[in-house]
Amino acid sequence: MNSTTTAPQAPVAPTRGVLRPLGQQDVRITGGFWGDRQRVNRAATLAHIDGRLESEGWLPNFDRAAAGTLPEGRRGREFSDSEVYKYLEALAWEIGRTGDSELEQRFAAVVARVAAAQEADGYLNTKFGRPGQGARWSDLEWGHELYCLGHLFQAAVARVRTGHADDALVEIARRAADLVCIEFGPDGRDAICGHAEVEVGLAELGRALGEPRYLEQARLFVLRHGNGTLDDIEWGRTYFQDDVPVLDAEALRGHAVRANYLSAAAVDVAVETQDAALLTALRTQWANTVARRTYITGGQGSHHQDEAFGVDWELPPDRAYSETCAGIGSIMFSTRLLLATGDARYADLIERTLYNVVATSPSDDGRAFYYANTLHQRVPGVVVDPGATSPRAGSALRAPWFDVSCCPPNVARTLASLDAYIATADADGIQVHQFAPAEITTTLDDGRAIALHVETDYPRDGLVRVVVDSDSDEPWTLTLRVPAWAAGATMRVVPAGSDAPDAAPADPGSASVRRAFRAGDVVELVLPLAARIAVPDPRIDAVRGSIAVERGPEVYALESTDLVDAGIADVAGAVAAGAPVEHDGQVWLPVRRLGERAEGWPYGAETGAAAGEITEIPLVPYHRWARRGPSTMRVWIPAS
Repeated sequence: MNSTTTAPQAPVAPTRGVLRPLGQQDVRITGGFWGDRQRVNRAATLAHIDGRLESEGWLPNFDRAAAGTLPEGRRGREFSDSEVYKYLEALAWEIGRTGDSELEQRFAAVVARVAAAQEADGYLNTKFGRPGQGARWSDLEWGHELYCLGHLFQAAVARVRTGHADDALVEIARRAADLVCIEFGPDGRDAICGHAEVEVGLAELGRALGEPRYLEQARLFVLRHGNGTLDDIEWGRTYFQDDVPVLDAEALRGHAVRANYLSAAAVDVAVETQDAALLTALRTQWANTVARRTYITGGQGSHHQDEAFGVDWELPPDRAYSETCAGIGSIMFSTRLLLATGDARYADLIERTLYNVVATSPSDDGRAFYYANTLHQRVPGVVVDPGATSPRAGSALRAPWFDVSCCPPNVARTLASLDAYIATADADGIQVHQFAPAEITTTLDDGRAIALHVETDYPRDGLVRVVVDSDSDEPWTLTLRVPAWAAGATMRVVPAGSDAPDAAPADPGSASVRRAFRAGDVVELVLPLAARIAVPDPRIDAVRGSIAVERGPEVYALESTDLVDAGIADVAGAVAAGAPVEHDGQVWLPVRRLGERAEGWPYGAETGAAAGEITEIPLVPYHRWARRGPSTMRVWIPAS
């Protein structure tokens, strides 16, 4: 692995902030939980997405545009172009990570088809702008033209950051971004896109290419939100985040993906323009959203009809929408705040969302996905035909593709770039935020080369060993995140060739060691991974009187598959009857069968109390639910 002090191979690389990301050239995940998921992503998911983009006609749309035959034969929704761009971004990160020559050939072939569809002035969209189609920029509420370009820009950023600044995709993006600046700049249309995304794409493209015009355009778009430039709709302008200026909002609201993408871009703008007031407002919005509008899984969005946040404490588990893309957007928002401030709370939410939203979506074989992530499945799902295309959130089992298939390529690009979320650096040392077997090799600001590797079986085991592989004559600081749930964690430093000293307490937040490290020195962090009960805030009406079980970063679920031997038909008939226990690495929960009431009017003095003997039932990590077939499931379990 090459050490470098150049721009990191990472999705976000601010020019200032408390921390700087370490990208793919600095960090390599070498195995474990996330290494397995990266392997499946490369071996199966990317090819699966490629095949469906072809068979659904979304890639051929570009061929029709180049041939001048549109709109005849165009397939897919108005935003289908964006799925091609997210796929290209995933390919770019995976090529950067592995150097895969076959993926490089496929990348070049797809880019050539996209390039052929771009018009002379830089405009690029297969849904608008031609005879028989709507005029350019004529449907900013729902047309998604700028949204699609935002994903194009992020794909180009991945290509620049992985060493291909002169790539054809970068030129396509540059021409499109120049057009956006002309059309929507200070002397152009005073307007925004109904789906935020172009903002974050422009900000990062501006950073990658050193082009301040793109950052300025991102700033203009962010500041225009809340001015009511979009038409009002049945869910109100809140849906578009066009009801209140970003600076004045109290929490994220409206469509959850849009809200997170906009907030991520607003952090970019605040950091690059040194707007302290805007950054403070965004930190407050993040805190209020996490405290009152986020599920225990890290999922966000409790409304199906508008894929939106509810009001404070509105978090029904059976109606949780918790879209996979909203979780990824939340990670984008939190990552930028982490880099800007160094606050470990943001890494905590990233971890929770990675394990309980991102890891939940794809099937074991990487060829089926959850769009929405319910926390309570009342009726077993129906096995989906592997060749079918499902309505979004329309299946209780993972589906191979959706009419709105934003989630599969979003998962793919996240997993392909995941190395860049592991660690950061500052002038004095290195910070490890996410725990996975990994190699880290980088250079500090003063030119000192640092090399280390991480050994861990996390989250199965709580031991995280950081082994230093390089000598340093001057001291530097190694910092490890201590998750908020990890009360009782300990840390110790084992110098090379010395006896192990006693461990010292490591309080939640972070723990640091500063020394002139020598090759062979080991820093051990031990996190207490015992199963624990979580009790909801009583203002969350939908789960009052229930408990959830967590172990480390993983939320657990009760599945009907495991209740059969106890004579309980499904999860509706079980109540928690004690604290969770562990046997041979498996979490178990004592439960009783819920007594049945007489048929008829369901309200009265009888309580339907729990009956029968207490039986220990195995729980599964939430990200493992429904991998054994159709089942009913619940995360929040009524307590007897």
